[in-house]
Amino acid sequence: MIGLLIHVRRLHRANPSLFLAQLLNPLAHQKLSSCCTDTSPSHHSIGAFQQTLINPGHSSLQSLHSSASRSSDQRHIYDVINFRECVKETRENAQVGLSELTELIQKAKNFDSGDEALDFLDKGGVKPNKYLIFSSMFALRKEWKLAFLLYKWGERWDCVDEMVRCLMIWVLGNHTKFGTAWSLIHDLHKNSVDTKEALLIMIDRYAATNQFDKAVKTFETMEKFCLLPDQDAFFTFLNILCKHGNIEEAEEFMFLNKKFFPLVTEGFNIILNGWCNIAVDIVEAKRVWREMSKCCILPNGMSYTHLISCFAKVRNLFDSLRLCDEMKKRGFQPGIEVYNSLAYVLASEDCLKESLTILNKMKEAGLYPDSTTYNNIIIPLCGDMKLEEARMVLAMMIEDNVSPTIDTYHAFLTGASLEGAFEVLNHMRKAGLGPNGNTFLQILGKFFELKQPESALKVWLEMRHYEILPDLAHYRVLVEGLAKCGLLVKAREFYNERRSRGFARDPKLEKLFKEPRKDRHLEGDRRRTIKHIEEGKSSFHGRNIAMQNRRGTKTSSKNKITRG
Repeated sequence: MIGLLIHVRRLHRANPSLFLAQLLNPLAHQKLSSCCTDTSPSHHSIGAFQQTLINPGHSSLQSLHSSASRSSDQRHIYDVINFRECVKETRENAQVGLSELTELIQKAKNFDSGDEALDFLDKGGVKPNKYLIFSSMFALRKEWKLAFLLYKWGERWDCVDEMVRCLMIWVLGNHTKFGTAWSLIHDLHKNSVDTKEALLIMIDRYAATNQFDKAVKTFETMEKFCLLPDQDAFFTFLNILCKHGNIEEAEEFMFLNKKFFPLVTEGFNIILNGWCNIAVDIVEAKRVWREMSKCCILPNGMSYTHLISCFAKVRNLFDSLRLCDEMKKRGFQPGIEVYNSLAYVLASEDCLKESLTILNKMKEAGLYPDSTTYNNIIIPLCGDMKLEEARMVLAMMIEDNVSPTIDTYHAFLTGASLEGAFEVLNHMRKAGLGPNGNTFLQILGKFFELKQPESALKVWLEMRHYEILPDLAHYRVLVEGLAKCGLLVKAREFYNERRSRGFARDPKLEKLFKEPRKDRHLEGDRRRTIKHIEEGKSSFHGRNIAMQNRRGTKTSSKNKITRG
């Protein structure tokens, strides 16, 4: 039902006259009538929303982070659990026994039955606790069966709390094992365990796999679990949809439920954040801004922050500054995010001096530039190949006791040569900031874009030096890049290596080997180039001798001509 209603409202907004014609059509009228009399869970969910408004004293469904104090950045209030951050917080309590348990669980997978595996873990000599179970499950998140075995072992030792349960649902959702996840949720409900956070995790994983309808259905079925969605849960749902790119659907859903969840600034800010910072669509962002005015919704400081961020990202300096002035006139003091946006757009538009002035204005306002502030100046400078200016800002960053981040080093890789890239990688290691898999993806992509496959292959070999194991993304970039550069033999060689490591076939990559190329004569040249790389200095030494011989022959001939 929700999907059809969204389609109806979208049609009305796009073309009112066409909408009227469709509405007068008997078939369309019949479909709309059937939706209005539907007794499916979608229809019942509206009743649940209504009950929430009628009985405001009912226990509210808080968002996952509502226990924390509400900061000025409303985006983080309606986020689901960030398990990576949770692992960092529990690391100190989980260090003892983590490596032993991870090694033990790898051995346990060889048993035929789950009971035998659990008995083996009992006798392994590792004493579990909830922190150890949580950290070990996160470490095994790419192997859901092992994570599930560890979860069951944690249940046996009464080491499973709400955080561990949510992590298990998240891992299962990552592997699209939604059936197993639902079975777990139903078991929790039967045992009178609160499932509201687990359901929000399910919604998040459905949205992550582009299953919008199932995400909506899960939100609507909260009533079956004795949960009545309140405004916080509603906003969390909208934020989940926006985070995973379903921004238009989130906006439509907000309007369709305005009778039960009145339109307020906070809801519009979630949609605005989606268009401004996720999709970065300035046209849609301005449309939502106008929609707020039509609905008599006044923007607040966060509304201005989102829109200024969007204008800055598209390098619209004039409107970024205009909105900042308007924001101040309305009594909203710009926060660090606004200053960071202004620093970026000024540096992008060749106003480095003014961009650096922003740093002083921040300090005068009691705000201190952070790594994001400096990165917002360094990144556009490196993108425009202004490396000297970027190094100057980096020096200022270090002088202000602000540590460079991995994004800082990635920025300097943009315009670096092969030798320069290796130097940046060395600095990253010394600083304890990688390099990681994304670092090498960026370098490989850059050299293939510059049609320098020789440099890309040297970078590939360098990955081993930094103990980075290539994944599917690395092989895709390498094989595709080599094939497009005419190195079909080398590309097939790495594709076969990819398959030998257990990765599935990739029809798109295999198609590259079958496509006829007009420049197949390049293959021989490229093969000789690769041979030179593998042979190292010897081939270049031979080339130098040949060149010297040719020079000697020319000199001898010239002398003969002179004497003649």
